Amino acid sequence: MLRNIFLALCIAAPAAAQAASTTLTLPAEAPLPTPRPHARLVHAGTTLPADEAACRRDLKRLQVAFAPASPVKAPGACSLPHPLKVTALSPHIAVAPAAIINCQTARAAAILLQTTGQKAALEHLGAPISRIRNASGYVCRTRNGQKRLSEHAYGNALDISRFTLSDGRRIAVKSYGKSPERKFLKTIQAKACGIFKTVLGPGSDADHADHFHLDMRQRSNGSTWCK
Repeated sequence: MLRNIFLALCIAAPAAAQAASTTLTLPAEAPLPTPRPHARLVHAGTTLPADEAACRRDLKRLQVAFAPASPVKAPGACSLPHPLKVTALSPHIAVAPAAIINCQTARAAAILLQTTGQKAALEHLGAPISRIRNASGYVCRTRNGQKRLSEHAYGNALDISRFTLSDGRRIAVKSYGKSPERKFLKTIQAKACGIFKTVLGPGSDADHADHFHLDMRQRSNGSTWCK
């Protein structure tokens, strides 16, 4: 039912969000942590579980641009059986570089940015989002300074380090003083909680001072961790 509510909200996305995406040349992406050497790619199968097929139908209704990626076969939790290569979260919100994530993460990101993201951008900055900078999708690694695997190792997380608006302005995810940019970022960070199960960003800790970390980790009683 929650998914249906989110999908209904997307229909009400502001008309101004229909602005065409501005083509920009972005600087080279910072290197991601090196994947574990035992991870390897295998050919995708043709049969999907029912929940995965339903999720992909949701992505099509949301007009997310994606393609199946080759499954990652690795010992333990780094296996990713149904990854997607996502290049846009709507016809007007590109993802650069393309993100390798699971379907549930892609759906949550599309719902967040098509509704809250575009509304906040128009209200506080006067122009819609045309592009997000993907700082990390799937990568087989542990959490910083810990032995426990990151949600990135499940394809269950997306990091966003910058938003580009349709007028060409670039809004880096970082701490701002009192400003429209701060209100824009704080609105997204607050409203992401619930759509995502974990939301971290500027003000959370030093590791997340320059990006949003959004993930779908399931906790007992459906609880969330948002700072």
